Amino acid sequence: MSFLVDNFTLLRDGFLTTLSLALLSGLLALLLGTVLAAMRVSPVLALRGLATFYVEAFRNTPLTVIFFFLVFGIVYIDLQFPTKFVAAVAALSLYTAAFVCEAVRSGINSVSTGQAEAARALGLDFRQSLTTIVLPQAFRTVIPPLGNVWIALAKNTSIAAGFAVTDLTAVLSRLANANGDQILAVFAAVVAAYLIITLSSAWGFSVLERKLAIVR
Repeated sequence: MSFLVDNFTLLRDGFLTTLSLALLSGLLALLLGTVLAAMRVSPVLALRGLATFYVEAFRNTPLTVIFFFLVFGIVYIDLQFPTKFVAAVAALSLYTAAFVCEAVRSGINSVSTGQAEAARALGLDFRQSLTTIVLPQAFRTVIPPLGNVWIALAKNTSIAAGFAVTDLTAVLSRLANANGDQILAVFAAVVAAYLIITLSSAWGFSVLERKLAIVR
């Protein structure tokens, strides 16, 4: 126990880095994924094709490859992120947005077509009917899958440790290598930290789902 107390600052900083990665990437992925979902149901063929290509490309590419390209590959085209943390946020956001898009699109497709037709009858265009009528209902139905995507994202942040980001996984590796006799204590502390993020997130999404179900 004294070993964990002595290294509390390092563990705390790793926890905050992991949490920051998850929160920032989750927010950006939600925004980008929603835009992609809107493009996938757009009446404009070019937008549907572009969004479909994005989803298929990122959903079927390993996240480690995306990390590698954004950290090392773009240097060869004279681009570079200011820090490894920013590059990690970009990689996680771009990758997760593909899964958010499919979750939101399933919610959009679950909304009755009659409501969209009624919106058009009232003179609303596609953008207006989507943002004011369809999306608010779609989000209520996709809270569970979005929760699963968020939890997967929180666990995927561990890949950032391999690209010089000092998150929980990086802290685990550093402390375990320097203190082999304390590896079980370090492992337990890091697992507990990840569980705090994932279990509290699962609880929060379940509460949100119940509240919105009551409103609906």
